[in-house]
Amino acid sequence: MTENENDTELETQIAEWRAYMLRRRAVSDADVDELEDHLRERVTDLTGTGLHPDEAFLIAVKRMGRMDELSREFAREHSDRLWKQLVLTDEDASASAERRRGLLVMVVCAALGALAVKLPALFGFGFDDSAEFYVRNLGLLVLAPLALYFALRRDTGRGTAAALIGLFALGAVAANAYPFDTDSQSIVLTAIHLPIALWLVVGIAYAAGDWRSGQRRMDFIRFTGEWFIYLVLIGLGGGVLTGITVGTFSAIGIDAETFISEWLLPCGGAAAVVVAAWLVEAKQSVIENMAPVLTRVFTPLFAVTLVAVLVAIAVTTNAIDVERDMLILFDLLLVVVLALVLYSISARDPGAPAGVFDWMQLALVVAALLIDVLVLVAILGRITEFGFTPNKSAALGENLVLFVNLAWSAWLYWTVVRRRGRFARLERWQTDYVPVYAAWAWVVVLVFPPLFAFA
Repeated sequence: MTENENDTELETQIAEWRAYMLRRRAVSDADVDELEDHLRERVTDLTGTGLHPDEAFLIAVKRMGRMDELSREFAREHSDRLWKQLVLTDEDASASAERRRGLLVMVVCAALGALAVKLPALFGFGFDDSAEFYVRNLGLLVLAPLALYFALRRDTGRGTAAALIGLFALGAVAANAYPFDTDSQSIVLTAIHLPIALWLVVGIAYAAGDWRSGQRRMDFIRFTGEWFIYLVLIGLGGGVLTGITVGTFSAIGIDAETFISEWLLPCGGAAAVVVAAWLVEAKQSVIENMAPVLTRVFTPLFAVTLVAVLVAIAVTTNAIDVERDMLILFDLLLVVVLALVLYSISARDPGAPAGVFDWMQLALVVAALLIDVLVLVAILGRITEFGFTPNKSAALGENLVLFVNLAWSAWLYWTVVRRRGRFARLERWQTDYVPVYAAWAWVVVLVFPPLFAFA
């Protein structure tokens, strides 16, 4: 089809959807106008990733189905068309060219990622003798190609491109200009927090600069979960490949350890970061169905685990150990819980009534909140006794950030399950809170090292 024919068919489909909505007397013309604006925005975003307009329309309607019952019914009635067009539709020349362009961009950016982790070796920064360099810069080396991938795929404007370059340059300065000691706490904090800060910079590229949009932030949250799934799957496949490589070369008397440790693992891992993003974009309509399944499997398991931890603390009366490794473990646990909540929110139908799973989510959030309170008490006790250190100060700030989010999330979930509040408020709270994480990560990276004399 020509571009004009695609546009005509898309307008016909939107007109059909609009007529379907207007046949329901409970929906006013103004409501349909507003829903149509949202629908067109989603179609535009999806076609920008390389999807055919027909595919983009049907996927957008499916996602709109999470917002209201009528769109959900429309999506159900047209599900056969969705399947046929995703699997059987013949692509026209322009769509096929766009897909090839997306594949080419992915290959180039993945190659740049692999090159980025090996290029420092030309300047004397090898993996064996320059571990500190990679501790500081690994987040920069692997995430810059990913940001470039989204910037090219989204045709990012000059202003957004300048902001991305500036933020990555700021991260590079923070990682390399500060006079860290090899065994300092500050270098460890930078190694942990800089990738977090830069990941949210990647979110700006993903949203094509429209980071103020709550919907675009939620899309990036959904992308993050799906990207992680694909990255894990690629990693598992890479593990099998590594094992086969070792066994095959050993059978002919060759030790492949150097090749694997210095080439296969670092280059493959850096490339996988971009490849996983491309897979999410290319298979967007398929992978999104994994979100409800994963959250429903892991939410009860983590809820039981957290309750068991609380019971064990109550029975043994043992205080939480606030040494660095234990703080990282507890914070990681709370972050995983928060990720489950975010992923569940991104997959949930906002118009659906509260059910058993929402009560389970509330129990998970409350249990995480109680553990966070215990961690905060333990940290404050150690600070009172021994004073502030970079690790304890960062842990205090992070747990306060998590406490605020978990406390208000628990309240909003309570209003949802009691049917006194709308789920949309909880979703908006989570998307509005994302910049807080970014701000705190940058504070730890930029302010903490000089504040604590790079200790």
